[in-house]
This record gives sequence, structure tokens and C-alpha cells, in this order.
Amino acid sequence: MIYTLTMNPALDKTVVIPHFSVNEVNRISSLRLDAGGKGINVSKVLAKLGGRSRATALLGGSTGKQIREMLEQQGITLDCVEISGQTRTNLKIIDPEGKTNTDINEPGAAVTEEQAQQLFLRFTNRLTAGDIVVLAGSVPGGIPTDIYAKYITACRQTGAKAFLDADGELFARAVPARPYLVKPNQDELSRYVNRQLSTLEEVRAAAMDLVQTGIEKVVVSLGAEGALYVSGQTCLYAPAISVPVGSTVGAGDSVVAAFALAEERGLSPEETMKLASATGAANVMCSGTQAAEWAKVESLLTQAVCRLL
Repeated sequence: MIYTLTMNPALDKTVVIPHFSVNEVNRISSLRLDAGGKGINVSKVLAKLGGRSRATALLGGSTGKQIREMLEQQGITLDCVEISGQTRTNLKIIDPEGKTNTDINEPGAAVTEEQAQQLFLRFTNRLTAGDIVVLAGSVPGGIPTDIYAKYITACRQTGAKAFLDADGELFARAVPARPYLVKPNQDELSRYVNRQLSTLEEVRAAAMDLVQTGIEKVVVSLGAEGALYVSGQTCLYAPAISVPVGSTVGAGDSVVAAFALAEERGLSPEETMKLASATGAANVMCSGTQAAEWAKVESLLTQAVCRLL
């Protein structure tokens, strides 16, 4: 089973504003709402790819209720721990003329120690050997930055495989716990190593250093340049598939979803990279954080390529 954890979910409000300008009156040409948060996005993509997952999230207030209803309508199994505060709403501004994507994210409601412990026990008590666990995104106030390390340790004790997609202190403090897979983007990996990684070779070297710490697989998303995959056995590079861009929000989450499904199905590294490339491209074509249909992903698979690096 694939489990996703979203400690700081959000209702994603995506607006399209041609010629968006600061200090000006801006008019919205279109708007959509999506249940969001990185783990939830992974579950949405998995559902479209034909996979199954169980999403776990901290949810509260009317926004939390709306997210629950959205996920139920999409047939996604959700296990939530109720919090007293209001689940946040994040604003995504897309300017098709200026070709910009601007995120304005709320911090999220604070969580009590009791709620955090309830979430941890409910989530980890369900795990068994061979499960895939996606730990993704930021955490709200009240949650310590070593929280993912705690979950990864629990995964290792049960034989589950922890996939980590986080940034900053959350990432840095989780690495020593040795997650099975990590997926930083190029900027996040640069922040972790405290130097700018500008070339593919520099990214590759930093990823290999992570593998040397005991992490099995490192996937680095490179934006418009594609993605890099490094393990103890291989290093593969997949250039991005050229597609019209609807929204880049959630593109990295779709790559994580593809890797989780590929791991569950035992795909080869080459097959995995091609699936991730096609899934990422298909989701970039969508507006908001909606997940692309399998038919679109399948149509792009023939364009997906990867090579040894």
C-alpha cells in the first residue's frame, strides 16, 4: 500500500491574471479550487495513474471540510486528524502573458502536541513491511523540524519505504534517518549543501553524496531541464518533455507519485524515469493542482527518454 502524509494541507485557489502587476488592480480571467498539499497532490496523481493510496492529513474548519469533500468525490481514501484551527488557503497566480507562476502560501493553523502524537500513532500503527510512505511538504506551527526523521525511523522499524519531499531544516534533519528515497529540486539541494549547484555534474555529485549516507535513491527535479536519478547502481538523466505550460505547481509531486507507483510495481529505473517524465509533463499542462488524466500521460510516454550519465 502507498500512504501519503500531509501535515500542512491547503485549499489551493489558482487564478489566471494576464499581465499581473504589483501595486496595480488585477482582474482574474479564470479561477479554480483544488484540494492541495504535497502529499494530497501525490495521492491525486496516483489515482489518475491507476494506483491506490491512503492519504492522511491534519484538517480543520470549513476549509478542511471542503478538502475532505473534494477528495471523497475523487475516490481518494482519506484519514484525517481534526485540528481546532482553520486549514489554510493558498493562492496561486498564473500570468500566461508574462509566463510567471506566483505562490502566496499561508502558514497553516498551529497543531497541539496531542494532535501531533495522535497523527503519528494513527499513521505509523498501520504500516507493514513493503509499504511505501510519502512524507511531503511543510509542517504547521507546533510541529518540530525533526518530525520527518521520527516518521522515517518508524518506517525503517516496520520495513516500510519512506519517500521524502521536503525542504530546509525538515530535509536536513531527516537525512540522517536515511529515508529510502529523497526528491529535492535543484534549489533545495543547493540550499542543503550550502552552495549553488549550477551544472548537471554538480547536481549529480551532490546527489551521490546523499546516496553515500545510506539513502537508496535520490531524484532531483531540474525544472525545465528535466530530472536526475541517482542510486548506488546507476545515474540517469531525463530531459523535460516540451509541452505547453498550464501550471508548474505540483509538478514535483507528480514525479514523486510516478516513483512511488513504479516502486510498488517493480519497474526498472529506465521505465521509472520515463513514467516520471511523462507524468510531470502531463501535469504541467493542467491548470491549478489538478492531476492529469492517464490518457494524457500515456500519450507522452513515447516522447520520454533517459540516458546514463
